[in-house]
Amino acid sequence: MNQQQFERIIKDMTRRYGKMKSGTEEDHAMTLFVMETNLLKTHRAHPDSNSRRVKEAILLALYRVEGYLTGMKAETEPFESEENLRLRDALLMAFDPFTNEEIKAVIQESTVDLEDSASLNGFYKEPVICMLRIWDSVETWEKKMGSNGYFTFLEGHLGAKIPRDEELKYAVLTS
Repeated sequence: MNQQQFERIIKDMTRRYGKMKSGTEEDHAMTLFVMETNLLKTHRAHPDSNSRRVKEAILLALYRVEGYLTGMKAETEPFESEENLRLRDALLMAFDPFTNEEIKAVIQESTVDLEDSASLNGFYKEPVICMLRIWDSVETWEKKMGSNGYFTFLEGHLGAKIPRDEELKYAVLTS
């Protein structure tokens, strides 16, 4: 897999789930805020996990979700680094029942069937849409503020609301 093929997951997931419409971020605030909180906490603890690594982490997390949905694991190892895997894991801890046992326990009490691909497809819609929004945000803030622009933006807008600890949070929408 080359870089262009690696990044194709963005188009595939956008086609599958769509994108968050501009101005509707509040409708997705619960999931989006938790993801951004986890990313910022991880960056604070490991500054080398910078804005550029966030985009790679999103791709890796999207491939993980794609694997759950299709049963096929993509060969992403050539694109993995300590810096982007930390951020990928921060994202996954925010929503993924296969990564976070606390989420799995909550999910098992709901109507989401972790064995059913249609149920998983519905479950992953919100987190994927949020990751696609973060992708766009990273691109915007890197253009405006440089290679660490996304975290500069997050720190300026959310930093005071986010505790300076390393505890990763999660949010789960269940029916």
